[in-house]
Amino acid sequence: MLSGMFQASIKNRGLILDPRTKFLLLFTMSIFVLGGAGGNITSYLMPVFCAVPAIALFSAKRIKPAIVYLLLFSGAILTTYFFAGRTHGLAHFLIIGICGILSRFLPCIMMGTYLISTTTVSEFTAAMQRLHFSEKIIIPLSVMFRFFPTVFDEFRSINMAMKMRGIQFGGVGAAKMIEYRLVPLMTCCVKIGEELSAAALTRGLGGEVKRTNICKIGFHLQDYLVLSLCVIPYLLLVLRCFGLFA
Repeated sequence: MLSGMFQASIKNRGLILDPRTKFLLLFTMSIFVLGGAGGNITSYLMPVFCAVPAIALFSAKRIKPAIVYLLLFSGAILTTYFFAGRTHGLAHFLIIGICGILSRFLPCIMMGTYLISTTTVSEFTAAMQRLHFSEKIIIPLSVMFRFFPTVFDEFRSINMAMKMRGIQFGGVGAAKMIEYRLVPLMTCCVKIGEELSAAALTRGLGGEVKRTNICKIGFHLQDYLVLSLCVIPYLLLVLRCFGLFA
């Protein structure tokens, strides 16, 4: 199987963060970047949060996703700044809608990409157990944690196989091209789900005896720095609730 940007590996991970730190960072970005919580009091922190996925991807040597993210995000911000106030009607609506979606969704998507591509199933399971999550939650999530990267790689392999057979735009009709890719992908999804479920049970998940784990996770200096960054917007919200911050 080809290793894509979604395939986790313990090599070339760059900035090593605890899985719990990554989840908190993704959760915080979902609330304040995607959800826009906090309004003006947290607006000054948004550029910092939006820059974190690019820094993390560059450190993990995911150069292409990081560059694509920077180009799309910068393009959305610049387009909004230069053209939103100079257009009217449908053009204004399209610019605000498309650029707004890109500037809010992209940071969270790329942070999720970094999380999946730099966290192994063992580390994820160990982190969930440290947080005292139930096995009923850990098992499905551990299966889904590897489901999407595997499906992504399978889809890329199917595309390469179809191109070798000349099944592409201009060779056959659009309907057949979609069919020749969609049907094998659906079959692979069913098979991958069954295999990952069996692998989870083989690893001892769901057993009566508590499962051990040889991977080491823990908080380091970089984790405390990221955790401090994540705490700041919540602290500002609390201060505003008590009237201590306008």
